[in-house]
Amino acid sequence: MISRRLVLGGMASLGAGALLPATAFAKTPAATVSGLHAGSPDDQGRALNALLQRASSTGEQIFLPPGTYIVSGVEFPDRVNIAGIPGTTRLLNGGNGRFFNGSNASQIRLSGLVFDGANQFLNTKALVDVSNVGQIIVDDCDFTGSSAHGIALYNSGGCIERSRIADARDAGIFASQSTGLQITGNHVHGCGNGGILIFRDTQGPDGTIVSGNRVEDIAARSGGTGQNGNGINVFRDGNVLVTNNVLNNCAFSAIRANAGNNVQIIGNNCTNSGEMALYSEFSFEGAIIANNVVDGAASGISMVNMDSGGRMGTCSGNVVRNLTAAGPYPADAPGFGIGISVEADIAVNGNVVENAPLYGIKLGWGPYMRNVTATGNIIRQSGTGIYVSVVDGVGPAIITGNIIENAVKGGIIGHRWMNVATGDLAKQSTSGFDKLIVERNILS
Repeated sequence: MISRRLVLGGMASLGAGALLPATAFAKTPAATVSGLHAGSPDDQGRALNALLQRASSTGEQIFLPPGTYIVSGVEFPDRVNIAGIPGTTRLLNGGNGRFFNGSNASQIRLSGLVFDGANQFLNTKALVDVSNVGQIIVDDCDFTGSSAHGIALYNSGGCIERSRIADARDAGIFASQSTGLQITGNHVHGCGNGGILIFRDTQGPDGTIVSGNRVEDIAARSGGTGQNGNGINVFRDGNVLVTNNVLNNCAFSAIRANAGNNVQIIGNNCTNSGEMALYSEFSFEGAIIANNVVDGAASGISMVNMDSGGRMGTCSGNVVRNLTAAGPYPADAPGFGIGISVEADIAVNGNVVENAPLYGIKLGWGPYMRNVTATGNIIRQSGTGIYVSVVDGVGPAIITGNIIENAVKGGIIGHRWMNVATGDLAKQSTSGFDKLIVERNILS
């Protein structure tokens, strides 16, 4: 099958089987349009819109040769297929407040294009802002200089892959109410409030896959205590996979899941996080945080908020190291510097925590602890090895088979909130609490 294209730009010759210029496909005077001209100082948005409309009805692909094309107010029709030469086909914002937008389209394909917002004002969410698109495919594109998000999708499916999103004032990628979206192999960096945001208006299943991306240098320009500054942020979305990403230098969390059921955070490499590196918080159920590396953060991993319905999960096979007690804002008690924190219906197994200045592992907080286990973990060079809440009314906990080395304030200590309530339980034959089993741990 031969793919048909609309080709813009000069052609020295047309041989047998060559692709034809745009005007060769004109059937009526109304369909005749002038081509776009690279390097023209004029806004050519109207010409591009005309080409898009015609290509949508005939099924051709629009190919843009290398060069800079000033456009604005571009509206995607039902079917779109635009291709260019990666890094050299540049679409520059002409500055009327709208750049590329579309809604209710069947399919949009964008490949090899540079979308340059020139940091001009946008009255839309992003350089490319689409909604209700059956399938959007973005491949090997660049998004830069946005005064809002880089790319925004609402109620859309498809994939964003092998692309570079840089220096967006807000987030690099914002996707809400997605319908089978995959975000893979992208480089997102230098953005003002977030890297990749996966949101829903209300809590529900989503199934978005975020895998193999590199996210770095993410700021929190708009401030706050966690709503901004995250490398990957999942909010209210269920059944989301966040796997095998590399994240560095995020102002808050490398990966933050808020109210996301059945979210899996697996195999990510997270360095230099300003707050909690990996978070599953508030009304979540069924979280898995496994086989991640956390090196440098205010705290490591948190699966908490039992009081808001946060429960059920596993935290296993992670390496957490080199934490500090300082974060981006004054912390509520107990503070930063904690390796792993969990509260309800969670197994903490086979993790290695090193250099956690406050607690290596924290089980519960006040009355918020139920059905937790900490088994087979290695904790080195911490303030307290394992904190466990012994406030009246807490649920069962098992702490067995852990190795704790060089815990300055004790290996396993029962607490009532911030207050020490027991001696070192690792040195005692019994915990003294009916629902707390502490046995076969090694201190050195």
